[in-house]
Amino acid sequence: MKPKVYIDGKEGTTGLQIYDRLAVREDIELLLIDEEKRKDPAERKKFLNAADLVFLCLPDAAAVEAVGLIENERTRVIDCSTAHRTAEGWVYGFPELSGQREAIRTAARVANPGCYATGFLALVRPLVERGALSSKARLACHALSGYTGAGKKAIAQYTDPDRDKELESPRHYAVALAHKHLPEMAAIAGLDRPPLFTPMICDYPQGMVVTVPLWAEELEGPWSMEKLRTLYEDYYAGSPVVTLRPAGAPSCGFIGANNLAGTDGLQIFVNGNQEQRMLSARLDNLGKGASGAAVQNMNLMLGFAETAGLAL
Repeated sequence: MKPKVYIDGKEGTTGLQIYDRLAVREDIELLLIDEEKRKDPAERKKFLNAADLVFLCLPDAAAVEAVGLIENERTRVIDCSTAHRTAEGWVYGFPELSGQREAIRTAARVANPGCYATGFLALVRPLVERGALSSKARLACHALSGYTGAGKKAIAQYTDPDRDKELESPRHYAVALAHKHLPEMAAIAGLDRPPLFTPMICDYPQGMVVTVPLWAEELEGPWSMEKLRTLYEDYYAGSPVVTLRPAGAPSCGFIGANNLAGTDGLQIFVNGNQEQRMLSARLDNLGKGASGAAVQNMNLMLGFAETAGLAL
């Protein structure tokens, strides 16, 4: 029998993207709740318990509530909110990190990573694991993203033909330096403290670049750019999703933030000079940063080919 899959919160940006990826698949049975009853607790509970796997595309409090409605041990969960990313009993859903792929395959509860956290962890976790960076490192992280990652309200603002002129320029946000992805960025990277993180929202729909600048002396030993590239090449060897860009990339000197829009991959760049390193990760905030990652995790949990239904 085909596994039954339910998306709780299909009307949100992430939920809709997951639905678009799954609606065309013939290897699952997609359960669809009546639109008039999608907020009815009793009806939701019925669907949550009828499914073999559930995607939660909800605000944090609603995601916690939804987990509480599941009464059987059979229903497995992928939570796309921030509610469970550092919670005990939940597996962090980034298959390319050491040990995570097998943990995801057998997990009952998987927390889908945040988009910014995905870029940051793709760069920093391998450095900490391989001894190139101390867990005590004081890091900075800069990132810019398309407006779809900010949710329905922001999408409505940016697509309004009578919008404020201010929206035409990149805008810093989370200026109190307390972004909601910071706990997972520190915990999953193996750092004692989170980075000083400065994200920006920009006037395009999808795509992001996350950058970690480093002084060469901050690394544990003589890690040249060539040696760093070898580290990443080895760490992500064989991955069709996370890839290292060639030395000297990009040849034009610019890293476009929306080049991977509409795809589910992630690219790593290693640039800099003799004294400084510039590590960058490029991805689609709705692809590997959200819905694409969720489908990749579902594939692992249900025994499908890991990249089934992904755009790579």
